[in-house]
Amino acid sequence: MTDTVYEISHLTLVPRRHPGRAVGAAVVLGLLAALVYSFAVGQIEWSYVAEFLTVPVILHGLGNTILMAILAMLLGLALGVVFAVMRLSENPVLKYTAIAYVWFFRAVPALLQLLLWFNLALIFPYIGLPGVFSVRTVEVMTPFVAALLGLGIQQGAFTAEVVRAGLLSVDKGQYEAAQSIGMPRLQMLRRIIMPQAMRVIVPPVGNEFIGMVKLTSLASVIQFTDILHSAQNIYYANSRVIELLIVAASWYLVTVTALSLIQMRIERYYAKGVRPVGGNA
Repeated sequence: MTDTVYEISHLTLVPRRHPGRAVGAAVVLGLLAALVYSFAVGQIEWSYVAEFLTVPVILHGLGNTILMAILAMLLGLALGVVFAVMRLSENPVLKYTAIAYVWFFRAVPALLQLLLWFNLALIFPYIGLPGVFSVRTVEVMTPFVAALLGLGIQQGAFTAEVVRAGLLSVDKGQYEAAQSIGMPRLQMLRRIIMPQAMRVIVPPVGNEFIGMVKLTSLASVIQFTDILHSAQNIYYANSRVIELLIVAASWYLVTVTALSLIQMRIERYYAKGVRPVGGNA
């Protein structure tokens, strides 16, 4: 029995064709071209967009937007860590208080919470300590304070679940090892558990922060001077609605892009020493 040898050197290698990809790319490019053309020939005065992009009122609103997002996120992180630890506590009062907090503030819409805080004076005309001091609620609950409380407390409910997931992702042996050497619970969380949990916590919290930047636009309803409210004040005066909305959208795009780049660097930092999924063993 002899082996048959086939000569294949004369054959030409033909790459596999993907007509579906070409058609899909053509359709997408066509739609993008149509969209760009529509905005280019539409009744949009781009000179107004360029003019108002850097006016002081818009930049002031942008600064307020970034400041509110940072402060509300810091408040949400602080509340999230506290209530996540309470949720994992063996004390039933702490545990069910945390469950109730997360349930309530995740269920009520953010806009409704802003309106409730802003109109708190209708329920409590004065706030303070009886016999010590008392102030009118309407003087305390400014648009800034109402926005900070409404956005920050709601964010704490979502962040609590993210932090809880991060704490649960740490191997149980790490808890047992820390307890075996007599390490107090708070010290254990700070030095052993949280550094390991950050790898799981950072990506969703980064996404929540980016979402918070956009969520601050809801505060314009209670007259907080964010970038959207500033744009609205201008187009109420000059009727250039679309142009000013494009200005606001442009700054949101710039801000979110910058934050996304920062988030990527932070994620890389906490992912050090972790083998990527699908990497070589």
